[in-house]
Amino acid sequence: MRRLPRISLKLQLGLGLAILLTVSTWLLSLLVLQGIERQQLTELEQNLLQHSEIANLRVRQTFLLGERMEDQTFLRLRGQELAANVGLLTGLPVIIYDLQGRPVGNALLSPIDTKIEDILSYALEGKIVYQSSADALDYLAPLQGASGQIGIVQFHYSLSEQQAFLKRIERLFLVTGLAVLMGGLLCGTLFVHWLTARIAKLRNAAGKIRGRRFLQEKPLRGRDELGELSEDIYHMSRELEGNIATLEEEKRKLKLAIGKLQLLERQQKQFIGNISHEFKTPLTSIKAYVDLMDMYDDDPGLTRQAHTQIGQEAQRLQEMVEKVLHLSSLEKYEFEQEAVALEMGALLEELCERMRGKAARHGVTIATSLTPVVILGDRESLTQIFINLLDNAIKYNVSGGSVVVESLEHEGVAVLRVSDTGIGIPEEAKARIFEPFYTVNKDRSRQSGGSGLGLALVKETIEKLHGELSVEKGSGPPEQPGSVFTVRLPLHRHRAEMDGEEEAE
Repeated sequence: MRRLPRISLKLQLGLGLAILLTVSTWLLSLLVLQGIERQQLTELEQNLLQHSEIANLRVRQTFLLGERMEDQTFLRLRGQELAANVGLLTGLPVIIYDLQGRPVGNALLSPIDTKIEDILSYALEGKIVYQSSADALDYLAPLQGASGQIGIVQFHYSLSEQQAFLKRIERLFLVTGLAVLMGGLLCGTLFVHWLTARIAKLRNAAGKIRGRRFLQEKPLRGRDELGELSEDIYHMSRELEGNIATLEEEKRKLKLAIGKLQLLERQQKQFIGNISHEFKTPLTSIKAYVDLMDMYDDDPGLTRQAHTQIGQEAQRLQEMVEKVLHLSSLEKYEFEQEAVALEMGALLEELCERMRGKAARHGVTIATSLTPVVILGDRESLTQIFINLLDNAIKYNVSGGSVVVESLEHEGVAVLRVSDTGIGIPEEAKARIFEPFYTVNKDRSRQSGGSGLGLALVKETIEKLHGELSVEKGSGPPEQPGSVFTVRLPLHRHRAEMDGEEEAE
């Protein structure tokens, strides 16, 4: 094989430095010139936009202060006057067109020969457009009247001063660039000669190591990077493989640690959100009974019932605390649901009874129409679902309003409805009310304690039970239509078949 001729490092560095200086000077000049052009264009666009606003203001003032007439008639009669006034205000040649593209006012300081037919149609559509030629720019903007666009204003702007300025800058960069290039090459040549001499010594030292002739002294003396390299070059070859292996292992461990931390962070956030709402359910019921006891403290039967229910809810809270502590110790951030056959009519009646105290405090009545339906689900999850729905129906109701809870079986599905006579949900908000933290009325949500998480958790829980949640407008008057939340859950036998199919998959 024929060996290619050797090219010295000194020559390569010299050529590289010359190319680098040339390209850098050219690129810097190009970027500066482009920046100047962009700046000039930006300032020109802003200036012309201000001129178009001045023209619109002048047109509106003339129209409002003059005799009332139709827009196009006004423009034809006063177009020449308006063009002259705008030209005096802006100091630019001005032409005004009507909506048919006919010139109705001309205030050109000198004749121009510019074809604007291609962009005139865009301006007639209400757009701001412009076109530039070798030494001028034509800017077209819509003129707005009292009822919309009534015409177009054209400004003719000369670019000769800007182009002359760019030519002067180009000549300046050319002279300066040549001077910098020559000076850089001279200094670079001297530096390259000194640097290549030091690198040659290091190359000779590396050749000795390759031939197993270890160094007895440093090939270079100095406190710079090449001096440090000459000191470490002997040990580098023997330690390089071990260092790379160590770095790869540390990188792998770091990736695993980061992935685990991210997973733990996501699990912790989900855990905190879930447990907060789990605690809220029994606390809401306890507070409702306390309010009821305050209202009817002379009713012994109610007091006994309230004590019993409060005791049950307190027991639930204690069990959840124990469960939380257990989950924390295992670093497990999810609840284990225990699915059992539940008769929803009885559960809904119990939940309605719990919430009647809060309903009474808000001046709301709760009515039920319950048909026994049996589903397969977790009692705690279903309790959380309907406590949230009942709580929303009460909070966003009106004094003297009502809440109706229904359960029935329809086409092999358990249908559970919670209807209210409250303020209703706007059509545009229905698609978002199940998003976390979204509230229809933020002021009212703050007053009632809503966080925007309840419906999101309800929907997620229902979907885990293979069910569906929907919301519709109630049948009330337009100013107070109310809302109907409908939950559809598989019946006990259908749910068992669905779970069996999932296991088979």
